[in-house]
Amino acid sequence: MTHRERFIRTLKCEKIGGQVPHFELVFFPTMEAFGKVNPRHRTYDQWGQMSLKEKQLHMNDIADVYIQTAKRYDYSAILVQGIPKNSLENTQWLLETIREKTGDEYYLMLSNDPTWAIPNGDNMMDFAVQMLEEPEKLNEISQRKMEDQLQFAHKLDVRGHLLDGFALCSDYCFNVNPFFTPDQFDELIAPYLKGVIDGYREMGYYSIKHTDGNIMPILKQMADCKPDAIHSLDPQGGVNLREVRKIVGPDMALIGNVNCGLLQTGSEEECDADVMRALREGMADGRGYIFATSNCVYPGLDLERYERMWKLWKQYGVYPEE
Repeated sequence: MTHRERFIRTLKCEKIGGQVPHFELVFFPTMEAFGKVNPRHRTYDQWGQMSLKEKQLHMNDIADVYIQTAKRYDYSAILVQGIPKNSLENTQWLLETIREKTGDEYYLMLSNDPTWAIPNGDNMMDFAVQMLEEPEKLNEISQRKMEDQLQFAHKLDVRGHLLDGFALCSDYCFNVNPFFTPDQFDELIAPYLKGVIDGYREMGYYSIKHTDGNIMPILKQMADCKPDAIHSLDPQGGVNLREVRKIVGPDMALIGNVNCGLLQTGSEEECDADVMRALREGMADGRGYIFATSNCVYPGLDLERYERMWKLWKQYGVYPEE
């Protein structure tokens, strides 16, 4: 099977045998690993002034960074970001470039989530007041965003199935608790999370719902929206893989759960033990688990520590062959 086929079968919670699929939402230390700037860190202020040749060189270089990362660390999936000017045309161009270079080897996804996330510190108080006083206005905005994003996905689909799915990356939770109460989640988040997932599914796309932190008070509500998988299952937020599996049932894939905090500050022995714990608990059912950190390979995370984690996965993240 290709990496893509293994990833999709895992999203469907089918048994695959062999290596557990692996990927990270973002791999930031590309400069250290390959001598290339991460696509998320690039700017294209003068994109409109570039010649077609210059643009082609940029597109090829962005694609190569993603492909190099996937090949070196055995990723089954690539989340494509850092798209020049973030336009539909350039999104299609970059996806086509990656497909031309790799065929159907990798599962390709974009980040596209119309639901509200935790607001930043500048507008948190205003947003909290609006949730209480004007929820209907927030819902009108969510409805428009959902319709716009489904239209965007449809336009991508018209050009040929360049894409396999979407990562829904609005964060809902702090480490202690969700920002939204369960009632607020039902009113402001769930209708649009379910709506966009249903819309993507009708077009043949898969959906992975990402949020850090303590998701446990709203996990059942998230699962009821029927994403194909939930990421990142953050142990720093008290998220336990066994408990998550009990709540979501056997037919929803789980992704992540390696403690990023320990990768950053723990001893090698603590990190190794946590990686092995995540593998043991994630693989317990023999299906439906994708190995990853509880966030991403973020700036400042030691590359050697991440590669130590990756080597343990290579050695021990293996199902018995079917």
